[in-house]
Amino acid sequence: MRGNTLAEAAVSALVEAVVLTRTPGPADGRGPGGPDAATARWAAKALAPGLAAMAAAAGRTGSATGGLREELGAIGRATERTARRAACGAGQHRGAIWALGLLVSAASLEPGAKAAEVTATARSLAVLRDRKAPRTPSAGSSVAARYGAAGAKGEARAGFPHARRALETLRGTRGQGIGEEGARLNALLGVTSTLQDTGLLHVAGPHGLRLVQGGARAVLEAGGVGAAGGREALRTMAEELRARELRAGDSEPLFAAALFLDRVC
Repeated sequence: MRGNTLAEAAVSALVEAVVLTRTPGPADGRGPGGPDAATARWAAKALAPGLAAMAAAAGRTGSATGGLREELGAIGRATERTARRAACGAGQHRGAIWALGLLVSAASLEPGAKAAEVTATARSLAVLRDRKAPRTPSAGSSVAARYGAAGAKGEARAGFPHARRALETLRGTRGQGIGEEGARLNALLGVTSTLQDTGLLHVAGPHGLRLVQGGARAVLEAGGVGAAGGREALRTMAEELRARELRAGDSEPLFAAALFLDRVC
């Protein structure tokens, strides 16, 4: 695929993830929608030029090198600024820029590859040092260090295990009578149930993280969204998250990564 095509696939995946994770509604039992879902969608679309530039850089370089890693880092930081402007100064999609940036670059390096091969190549990029990266640690990395969580960098350096599992769930549950949205919700809940969400740790600590993980596990253990018990557990989870103003934000970019891999692999 050409860089623009990969970028379009990545942006579409992120927009669809935003719609799924941020749409409130007690009838379907989803979690809180975030302060402004429309802004999140707009900011997601603003990532397209940066993601296309990353894919083009990878295609031009041809292999996972330190020089490519540094170029991707520079493009990623510029893309973060673009997303912030699109969101009127609010921070948006930093995790998605990191995850999808690595994956579009890996897909550009490995055209026609399977998902496991693309994530392995993304891992080989993630473990390389970016000598031009800012020295000041981000809020996410600071929280990850404090609580021993993998964080966004750890997830990438492990080859995106949550995205790969979400992809397996998505593909494995399609055609089971729950529809595409049901399959996506089950895949998203699978990510949420085990992910050490640094955003949640930052705002709510370990107790808040355990609450969200436990709620997602309860849905899956009750049969997922295709079962009556699962739907009731999802409504209960959504009510608790709304009451406590919590949201599993780190699940969104990894679920978007799974949708991207589903498209291009």
